[in-house]
Amino acid sequence: MQGLKRKIVYVSLFELIAIGCTTALLALLGHETGAAGTIAVTTSLIAVVWNFVYNSLFEAWESRQARKGRNLARRIAHAVGFEGGLVLILVPLFAWWLSISLWQAFVLDLGLVIFFVVYAFVFNLAFDRAFGLPASALPA
Repeated sequence: MQGLKRKIVYVSLFELIAIGCTTALLALLGHETGAAGTIAVTTSLIAVVWNFVYNSLFEAWESRQARKGRNLARRIAHAVGFEGGLVLILVPLFAWWLSISLWQAFVLDLGLVIFFVVYAFVFNLAFDRAFGLPASALPA
């Protein structure tokens, strides 16, 4: 599977599983299941929109740089910028929605960031094994 179909299946599966895991995690932490599910869906939508906006801005900046390519420093800057922006968006939302302090919301978000790093790695590995590698990763 390649192209747009692959991307749609990828994002859909990734986010559906993420919503289920996030809802279960929040419920285990004592939050009402309905509220946990609603914030999980909301967070997922925010992450998808932020991903599109952030990557568009990052790629516009990147295209103006004299040095082309993605070295380790640029990849780290990209990841830190994306996650940092998401933290700035989500921490106040979590605090308000779940009626917790900003510190508690930050700790919750930090836990989610750690979870999502592991989840993304495992999901990508499983997805590539199930659906094959994308054309960009296949030998010429």
